[in-house]
Amino acid sequence: MRLLFLGDIVGRSGRDAVIAALPGLRRDLSLDLVVVNAENASHGFGLAPDMARALFAAGADVLTLGNHAWDRKEIIPFIAEESRLIRPMNYAPGTPGQGAAVVTVPGGRRALVVQVMGRLFMEPLDDPFRAVQGELAKHSLGAQGSVQAVVVDIHAEATSEKQAMAHSFDGRASLVVGTHTHVPSADHRILPGGTAFQTDAGMCGDYDSVIGMQKGGASLRFWRKVPAEKLAPAEAEATLCGIFVETDDATGLARRVSPLRLGGSLSPAMPAA
Repeated sequence: MRLLFLGDIVGRSGRDAVIAALPGLRRDLSLDLVVVNAENASHGFGLAPDMARALFAAGADVLTLGNHAWDRKEIIPFIAEESRLIRPMNYAPGTPGQGAAVVTVPGGRRALVVQVMGRLFMEPLDDPFRAVQGELAKHSLGAQGSVQAVVVDIHAEATSEKQAMAHSFDGRASLVVGTHTHVPSADHRILPGGTAFQTDAGMCGDYDSVIGMQKGGASLRFWRKVPAEKLAPAEAEATLCGIFVETDDATGLARRVSPLRLGGSLSPAMPAA
């Protein structure tokens, strides 16, 4: 199976770039599954239902959220109905939506996508490790299993927590990938047990910015420590950042992993077709 995970979409620039590029990426890379973190897609904060629909129409199979999941209140009734949109699983019981989705991909195969949020320097949610453990216990991975691929999105601030997540589930997931920090890490690799990993996929947005936000207001927050400084998404050309994984059909584990960086101001990287 050929998987693409795109990091956090930030604002119109990132959203438009993803929508424009996805059909071609699906074709050129023969993608079976596309997962996109979209928690900052609507003006930099949250995700509106119409924008979620546009991303699905462009070719996203599953959208994940994060700590800005509830910034757009209109997402609450939408997430209750749309199973392909997931939020961190380790929110408290009774939170709207689900933290995992199983989708059918070409050939009748099935893929499980799970999201959790870290707790270091983040909100005090339930244990993300036990949440993933519980979900993976419901499924078997591989050609004869209940799912043929497993993707885990850990939306977290601390690199240590993301790496601990990957090592904890090495051999039980096709891909464990970090989101949230909006900066692509250079450590994409396949772990000893066969799980592909990257500490952070980066963002799909304008990198002439402070993690996707216009430089002026974002920088003044550090100079003045005045939280009233307005944040707004940067709007120049976006770079798409993500990770491509090709799995072994028999095991569901990774046999090839490559970064993807397309457009904008970062050095380009495109997986071989």
